Amino acid sequence: MKITESFQEREDRWAEDGTCLEKELCLPDDFIRTGKEQELGDKIKVKESIVEREAIKHSEPYYSDSKQQPNQQTLAEVVTVSTTKGVFHQLLLTSAVLVLAAACGMPIGYSAVLLPQLYDANETLAIDIEMGSWIASVHSLATPIGSFASGPIMDRWGRRPALLLAIVPLFSGWVLLATASSHFLLLLGRVVAGISVGLIAAPAQILLAEIAEPRLRGLLIGAPFVSYSLGILLVYALGSQFHWREVAWGGTVLPLLSFIALFFAPESPVWLARNDQPERASKALTWLRGCPIQAKQELHKLTERFEEEQQQNNGRPQPFWKSLGELAIIKPLIIINAFHVLQILSGTYLVVFYAVDIISDLGGSDINSIQAAVLTAIVRLAFTFLYCFLLLMMPRRLMVTLSGVGSGLSCVAIAVFMYIRTGEPKTQADTYIAAVLILIYIGANTGFMTMPGIMIGELLPAKIRGQIAGYLFTIFNLLLFGVAKGFPYAKAALKTQGLFLMFGVASFGASLLLYLLLPETKGRTLHDIEDYFQQRNWFWMNRKRAPAEGSASGGEEGRPLAVSQ
Repeated sequence: MKITESFQEREDRWAEDGTCLEKELCLPDDFIRTGKEQELGDKIKVKESIVEREAIKHSEPYYSDSKQQPNQQTLAEVVTVSTTKGVFHQLLLTSAVLVLAAACGMPIGYSAVLLPQLYDANETLAIDIEMGSWIASVHSLATPIGSFASGPIMDRWGRRPALLLAIVPLFSGWVLLATASSHFLLLLGRVVAGISVGLIAAPAQILLAEIAEPRLRGLLIGAPFVSYSLGILLVYALGSQFHWREVAWGGTVLPLLSFIALFFAPESPVWLARNDQPERASKALTWLRGCPIQAKQELHKLTERFEEEQQQNNGRPQPFWKSLGELAIIKPLIIINAFHVLQILSGTYLVVFYAVDIISDLGGSDINSIQAAVLTAIVRLAFTFLYCFLLLMMPRRLMVTLSGVGSGLSCVAIAVFMYIRTGEPKTQADTYIAAVLILIYIGANTGFMTMPGIMIGELLPAKIRGQIAGYLFTIFNLLLFGVAKGFPYAKAALKTQGLFLMFGVASFGASLLLYLLLPETKGRTLHDIEDYFQQRNWFWMNRKRAPAEGSASGGEEGRPLAVSQ
């Protein structure tokens, strides 16, 4: 549907009335029913027959060679953001996921609360160092089990039911910890909670990716990492004031709240459309977008793409393992897995896990473990919050490149500082300098923490997004556990300065990898991203571009890309 009007930037239109063309394109019900021709703001004239026939036409592809007429836009290009009501609904659903993400962060930080109290000889369940190591690490061992199972569960029953199901063991794990009468029950509670965290990770990221409009998707997918960090900080704060059993009882509150919120939330429209539930998908999209015309158009794209996939396989679903051989799937898998490896080797999580030991090595002074843990949690939370807003304002590629360069430079600075101070007596100033450098490193490297979830939510095709996401999180958690376990041995062999040199090289490598291979997904629909990976090029700079002429804003979000970003 082509609508002739004086060109106006979408951002200006959004600011103008705050309803995202609600009056112009989300036509009143009586207008659509009667088919009366009406003039809207002396700009747009449409008829009901045109709306009904044309609203479901394709938008111009993300990477296309087709041209537009000057001063004309298709409906798909104009209606790229939701109404105010739709944005509110997306934020409402995201808030439910954020509560659950905070609930997942609490078990991660709980060992820092539990172990110091259990080492007290007066505690009824007093432990030794060996049992303490198991209590701390068994959660990470259990997480891949949940991640592995999450893919088939969310593909079979849906994203929302998968999250509701995963909340049950999280609540049960906290109850086991709160009522534990033996070390076995403590370990069992940690295992159950770990499985639940693994079950939640992939469905949460996929659900947010599939319900978000393109311009908000980065913010909404990145927001759970803020909430996750907040959960770690919350359990630290509770542990500093209460007994470990009381903290465990407190841990049951957020799972209950998130269960209630998600129970009334809609299912992912993508999953509904691909599982022969068009009416529910239409209702969910209308609720999420606040505009029935955009909902109708998006639903048509979803169902049409699914039908095309079925036609290519004679009406039958394509086997999962056969899908993995397609180039359009191989490329995002290579990008994601390669980044996972480099991210872990860049020390993103290792420095968080071993912050106290590393600062002690650098500065030589005794550091209060709780204070160090709280400080790193606060820094991580603050920078994760910052990066979420940068995802809303900056291109993905620019943000992650700057993050990697900053991380690499800070690691090199730490390695040089350590080399210079080798053999010199350690002073209080060394401790302060080391702490500042590490906090700078954590701040810069936090940009890497948000990327795996975003890439899994955005880069994977819809037909395997659910299943493969769980397996990717499984591989990631197993790699992280193995590297974390081997960290003390690597530290003994390479020394602290050698480790940070390795972190720096991996950070630069991750930046180079994403600069070369990662497509710019900010403001692009998930369909557009899928279409990009069907091109034969591997490098972003070799992509197929739409011509600049004929479009006043070739690089605008939701419009065909005309120039390199």
